[in-house]
Amino acid sequence: MKAELALQEPAPLRARRLGIHTQHEAVVFMRTDCHVCRSEGLTAHSRVLLLAGGRQVLATLYQVSSDLLTTNEIGLSESAWSRLGADEGDAIHVRHPERVESFSRVRARLFGNRLGDQDFAPILSDVSSGRYSDIELAAFITGTSAFPLDEAETVALTRSMVEVGDRLVWPGGTVVDKHCVGGLPGNRTTPIVVAIVAAHGLTIPKTSSRAITSPAGTADTMETMAPVDLTIEQIRRVVEEESGCIVWGGAVRLSPADDVLIRVERALDLDSEGQLVASVMSKKIAAGSSHLVLDLPVGPTAKVRSEAAAIALSDRLSAVATAFGLRSRIVLTDGTQPVGRGIGPALEAHDVLRVLQGSAGAPIDLKERACALAGALLELGGRAQTREGRQLAARALDDGRAWAKFQRICEAQGGMRVPPTARQRSPILASSAGVVRSIDNRRIAKLAKLAGAPDAKAAGVELHVRLGDPVVVGEPLCTVHAQTPGELHYALDYAWSGAAIFEIGD
Repeated sequence: MKAELALQEPAPLRARRLGIHTQHEAVVFMRTDCHVCRSEGLTAHSRVLLLAGGRQVLATLYQVSSDLLTTNEIGLSESAWSRLGADEGDAIHVRHPERVESFSRVRARLFGNRLGDQDFAPILSDVSSGRYSDIELAAFITGTSAFPLDEAETVALTRSMVEVGDRLVWPGGTVVDKHCVGGLPGNRTTPIVVAIVAAHGLTIPKTSSRAITSPAGTADTMETMAPVDLTIEQIRRVVEEESGCIVWGGAVRLSPADDVLIRVERALDLDSEGQLVASVMSKKIAAGSSHLVLDLPVGPTAKVRSEAAAIALSDRLSAVATAFGLRSRIVLTDGTQPVGRGIGPALEAHDVLRVLQGSAGAPIDLKERACALAGALLELGGRAQTREGRQLAARALDDGRAWAKFQRICEAQGGMRVPPTARQRSPILASSAGVVRSIDNRRIAKLAKLAGAPDAKAAGVELHVRLGDPVVVGEPLCTVHAQTPGELHYALDYAWSGAAIFEIGD
């Protein structure tokens, strides 16, 4: 009899939780002299497939040559640990993953070929399932930025983003929504707009994002006032009860591939028109919107720098909305300076509450901007005649209906909260007298982030001046809020290092 050789895979490794945070990317660590690395020919930055208890996760491998791990252990980052659902000491098998076939379409795009539905669909399916490494994601994003998407590709990308996730369907024909393309600190109109519009009986299920590189996202700000991590079933209940909600879209699978792409886009500092449009529209379509108002702030340090760029972006947004049967209206707004006084989750929440409560110290610019956007939605949704929406929106604030509706929405989402306040504060003073000529949106946002926002909810920047205000030497221009002395010191170092956040002139 001939002896038969049975091929056996390497013995499993034992799971060890290392407590290493790698954001969204699943990362694992193995010894360079580990028997699996040797037998499988694995090297640093290899993609590996992890299998444990019927679950599997794709991860990126890093290797260590120290005593951090033993040769029979595999260290998991927090992302890999949560995705795999492992327990300490679990047996984990490591294999080479199958080739990602859809990446051939990405390579085709890099060489200048246009893509259609049949190309974007498998790419976005693999992206949403975590099969693309960050390097492959960067290649896709770069390939669709350096050689911009045309209108047909933007529509195809949008459709594929919607189809790989869940969709919300609402009874009735009119479901309204609003979105701001971003780039303007403090522009936290959404909670006010939702309260006004819902108070007038329109359905507005608002799913919002958390901050990626900004000091606060709408979900971060809203979270200081009420829970935002709701399931689809909970969202439906809140909207059925109160006509509106303000929740974190990441808690549900609405255009999940977009969340993956945004993370890498921000790291690359790439935000091409086609990708931006697909990102915005896929979320709105998946949320079941039928009528949409888009806020485009325009200013020299905003995301949209010029009126010409705003018009081009508006045309693309409108075209894609039309392709999916959405009625839309674009509102170009002032993006020359931050909105309101607070920059950071809790500070922006305090501004929102002042406007809703009709407080004497409420920021006028935030109130007016929110009324303009809410008014556009009331007109688009058939609740107001043309040019009467703003007045109708302001009336809901002035008579208290919007504030009452906001409180009910918060209670329906799990209970109203009081936004926190920071432990550490320090003003930044004017070093010269004159008039405030400019406020750099990007630098004031960076100052707020260095102070700890958005992770530290109470951190950020409180503005004391606006464009055109006269100032004297020693007058506070803003106050930095932080939770720890170290974060406060770090932010102040940036402000005092010569960063031209405020321009004071004659």
